[in-house]
Amino acid sequence: MKRIGVDVGGTFTDLYYSDDESRTGFVEKVPSTPEDPSIAVVDGLKRLVAKAGITLAEVDQVVHGTTVATNTALTHKGAEVGMITTEGFRDILHIARHKKPHNFSLQQDLPWQTHPLVKRRHRLTVNERITAPYGDVLRALDEDEVRDRVLELKAAGVEAIAVCLLHSYLNPVHEQRIGEIVREEFPEAYLSLSSDIVPLYREYERFSTTALNAYVGPRVSRYLTRLQNEIESLGYEREILLMQSSGGMVPINEAAKRPVSLMMSGPVGGLIGGLWAGEQSGFENIVTLDIGGTSADIGVAYQGELRMRHLLDTKIGDYQAMIPMVDIDTIGAGGGSIAYVDQGGVYRVGPQSAGADPGPVCYNRGGEEPTSTDAQLLLGRLRPERMLAGSGIDLRPDLSKAAMQKVADQLDMSVEEAALGALQLQKYGMTQAIEENSVRRGYDPRDFTLVAAGGAGGLFACEIASELEVPNVLVPANPGIIAALGLLATDERYEFVSTVRFPLADADCPSLQASYEELEATANAQLDTENVTPERRKLQRLADARYEGQGYEIRFDVPDGEINDAWLAEAEARFHAAHEEEYGHRFSHSAVELINIRVEATAVMTELPAVKPTTQASLEDALLETRDVTFDVSGKPATIATPFYDREKLAIGQSFEGPAIVEQYDATTVVPPGFGVTIDEAGNMVIACPANEASAEDLATPILMRVIGGALNSAAKEMASVLFRMAYSSIIRESEDLGAGLFDVDGNVLAESDSTPMFMGSMPKIVKGVISELGDNINEGDIILHNDPYLGATHSPDVAIIKPIFYQGQLVGFSGASGQLIDNGGAH
Repeated sequence: MKRIGVDVGGTFTDLYYSDDESRTGFVEKVPSTPEDPSIAVVDGLKRLVAKAGITLAEVDQVVHGTTVATNTALTHKGAEVGMITTEGFRDILHIARHKKPHNFSLQQDLPWQTHPLVKRRHRLTVNERITAPYGDVLRALDEDEVRDRVLELKAAGVEAIAVCLLHSYLNPVHEQRIGEIVREEFPEAYLSLSSDIVPLYREYERFSTTALNAYVGPRVSRYLTRLQNEIESLGYEREILLMQSSGGMVPINEAAKRPVSLMMSGPVGGLIGGLWAGEQSGFENIVTLDIGGTSADIGVAYQGELRMRHLLDTKIGDYQAMIPMVDIDTIGAGGGSIAYVDQGGVYRVGPQSAGADPGPVCYNRGGEEPTSTDAQLLLGRLRPERMLAGSGIDLRPDLSKAAMQKVADQLDMSVEEAALGALQLQKYGMTQAIEENSVRRGYDPRDFTLVAAGGAGGLFACEIASELEVPNVLVPANPGIIAALGLLATDERYEFVSTVRFPLADADCPSLQASYEELEATANAQLDTENVTPERRKLQRLADARYEGQGYEIRFDVPDGEINDAWLAEAEARFHAAHEEEYGHRFSHSAVELINIRVEATAVMTELPAVKPTTQASLEDALLETRDVTFDVSGKPATIATPFYDREKLAIGQSFEGPAIVEQYDATTVVPPGFGVTIDEAGNMVIACPANEASAEDLATPILMRVIGGALNSAAKEMASVLFRMAYSSIIRESEDLGAGLFDVDGNVLAESDSTPMFMGSMPKIVKGVISELGDNINEGDIILHNDPYLGATHSPDVAIIKPIFYQGQLVGFSGASGQLIDNGGAH
């Protein structure tokens, strides 16, 4: 099978060709064309197939990762959208949820109101009503009124229409009929029905997701149609596949209907590619650092599994998008990040970027402000005579020096110090971002391997790994196009869902069986359209459930086969186990409410082959030259004679010590002094980081303190999160009216959740009130209830639960939570 992955970044478009039979691979990079990304994609495909010696007609599959949907939403450049909704629900998108973006800000705009997906004058209502829980029609749809509303929106000049009716997830008949009328009266409008996009209950999240789909839809669908037509003109006769935010692929026609599912399409490929490379070298716990020209994407995979965000935590910028999404963070740090001195005299790098045009100053394309790439060039880490991959650009260090000199003069330092300072600032920002994604969530980075990905990942990875005490850096065979490679290392995947909402014990087994079989039939029909053979098909039943009265459900696997009493008992047992695994507790005697049923359909793809180096060259053969390179030694620039090696000539088993620079077509890797490099059996470059020397008396290292601090903060936030998710009280769910934290033996704060501001400062007083009242009469195993306003900052409706923490029989601290009476036990 011949496959091509295409990932469009802010600066470069990366392509990877894989031939499963010959086990060969080819890479290509071309400058991105932000004004029309399809131009770069088509140009790259032409170059890639020419390099591989084939035609595009011979290719079996093209998989694409795109940021068009994301950029449209983040830059607020989407379509003019109209909405048709149930009478009385016009302002759902304006009201949103009670929670504000920043709990501790007294002066803030609400972004969904400042930049609405649908302007209020374009939100129109119709007189209809579907009721819960069975989807009965209470008030029939007035079709004449619907036609008037559609024509009104057409006259207003909207490009897209979102149809969001109350309880349409239970009965879509009114939404579907409105859709038919829109197609009759306004066929050129881009149409999004909530019952098609996200047929789940919770009207705000459903409305927001559907409106977001309509907002980005016209631009995305135009781009995808243009791209498909361009590629077909080159001889490719199959549908392009698009990477989704969930880590699975869908055909281009499905993606055009549901572009909201593409929001993390680009970054996901980098994490999957890093995970694939880690598996080849035997590393299950990986952190990917995918640095391109504009941004850096950071993801964590623990024990070989992608981490997914909770459906209620999935946002794109300021907008709620209730779609499956891999957990990835993106920061504005890349090769094109601009170095400057702000008005306050502070040295900064990014998030502003020179992008692909004009690019860094050294590109000689009109850029005037120095960038990260200019700094790398000035420090000797990039050779000016080596053309930038895919661009044909000769790098001009003289231009970089002149631009950096202006910054250096403002800071009263040398050009080298200014260049090194720019990289130190970027390194610090990326280190902090990785900590946010690992340390502060309770993961110890010393148990992980850092995968250097993207064209600039290898320039920073070793120094960042040293800061975090990560033991190894993994540089894949083709790090610069790892996101394009990752697009070929996943399966084609669809998910079909239906809201049911009834107590599991009261389930009508034949009816539930029919509902699952209907979803399975839809799933198989979708796979039929893709000509997926039976041996490649995989269907999995899932469900979302909660204890009756809770506000948030959890997702879990349910059994296959006939649904009967034994099936219900097994499903309930699996839910209890999933709830305990998620929250540390189960309510075995509480009724379980089934909310959504799901069927995940997978078309299993051929395993991506690893292309191993075949060279038998010696290390001397791989040596390009030795030249001076400036490194960061104790925060100061130190210039050292450094060998440059050609990655293509580094044979399996080859090893050497830093300092060194390793060059290859799509990336450059900086190996600082003291780091050891080995080319492993998979052809990956594994760099061992030197161990930090510490005496037995000096165990409280900065990284250990950050790990402990991160674990404490993570625990406090998780306590609050558990309360939100398990809450029976809407006060806690909607306004986060709770406090949770960890405290030392005297009641001082060690870590506290950032929930309702009124609880900040009150929790330690509550704990100290317990200490003052009970004194030495605090014993292991005690659970202390407290709602006395005179022994802490609380009021009687809020009940605090304080749990003393003992270690080896000695009291070492307390955990505590306070909130509405029925809910605050979950944090413990």
